[in-house]
Amino acid sequence: MRYSGFRVIKEALTGHKGWGPAWRDPEPQPAYDYVIIGGGGHGLATAYYLAKHYGKARIAVLEKGWIGGGNVGRNTTIIRSNYLLDGNEPFYEMSLQMWERLEQELNYNAMVSQRGILNLIHSDAQRDAFVRRGNAMILNGAGAEMLSVAQIRKRYPFLNFDDARFPIKGGLAQHRGGTVRHDAVAWGYARAADSYGVDIIQNCEVTGFRIENGTCKGVETSRGFIAARKVASCVAGSSSRLMSKAGMRLPIESTVLQAFVTEGLKPVLPGVITFGAGHFYASQSDKGGLVFGGDPDKYNSYAQRGNLPVIEDVIESGMALIPALGRARLLRIWGGIMDMSMDGSPIIDRTHIDGLYFNGGWCYGGFKATPASGLCYAHLLATDTPHDTAKAYRFDRFRRGYMIDEKGMGAQPNLH
Repeated sequence: MRYSGFRVIKEALTGHKGWGPAWRDPEPQPAYDYVIIGGGGHGLATAYYLAKHYGKARIAVLEKGWIGGGNVGRNTTIIRSNYLLDGNEPFYEMSLQMWERLEQELNYNAMVSQRGILNLIHSDAQRDAFVRRGNAMILNGAGAEMLSVAQIRKRYPFLNFDDARFPIKGGLAQHRGGTVRHDAVAWGYARAADSYGVDIIQNCEVTGFRIENGTCKGVETSRGFIAARKVASCVAGSSSRLMSKAGMRLPIESTVLQAFVTEGLKPVLPGVITFGAGHFYASQSDKGGLVFGGDPDKYNSYAQRGNLPVIEDVIESGMALIPALGRARLLRIWGGIMDMSMDGSPIIDRTHIDGLYFNGGWCYGGFKATPASGLCYAHLLATDTPHDTAKAYRFDRFRRGYMIDEKGMGAQPNLH
């Protein structure tokens, strides 16, 4: 079934009796060519591109919970490609270009809104750094513009421009950035993958790997053993726990990143803004709620909830930037488990076990990377060679000293 405006009108006039499930709910088969562990955005995108772009069949996506229940539905919905380093900027720019045509490709309204993103500048040194980043973006075709205080004041007059500690001195804008409805991304990819014959199996937890003579033969699950020619891990913050079942220790730590949304307000934030003097970022949803977040929790955890000190820190930064925020009532808080790599950049690679592949270490970049991650991972699974845009995301970069440290903070996951 293809969605269209005419179809919506027809169903409205006939009592909405023609809608069916967006995807099937099949029983797992005994064996597949490809088993993708993790039914989040990256796993579903991988399955879709593997089937559509590479013509592969007999594909299953195994999700221990329900589609949309993990990080893909627990983020602040921001998409952007305002990176600096060669290993990252082309990849995220490819992802942003894929976002721009995603709804037409999937025939699904993912509510892609390129309302723009603005990184605020609060010091001369920060201006120098953002000029450098903007030049890198322009060289990679991503587009960037340095905005003056007057330009920002016209667009965001309610910001605290003259704060004694953190005066706003300008900003770096990427007008093509914006937001996407997070759970709609999961549903859209699930529906599209299902249309190509991918089995999406919910409530199917992987409990172990069957490895014989250095080759992965399949996975043990809560619904029985499933054989596979290739097994692909794609479980974000649960990566370390899952891969430990294969005897692997990853250069990753997991921690919780909290997100917040206020009650619905009249339109006030036309785009996405980030506070350059503290870790705070905010946008406004189509329902009117201000959606914002900040630093991750300061301890490792697999819980999808946060703690009060981080709430206080995020609200403090938000109030420093937007004093009027104190008049809004907080509606809800949630947490996603982030897989923080040692250099703050992801991993898409084969493992030392034949037939076992890994995708993870996305830190803050997971949601915005969904389309490119799926395509590059599908390329790896289909060809056993890394995609040209993801060649830097190999395990051996840590051994070879080719880290992709976007912030220049060193090998401490909590700093990235």
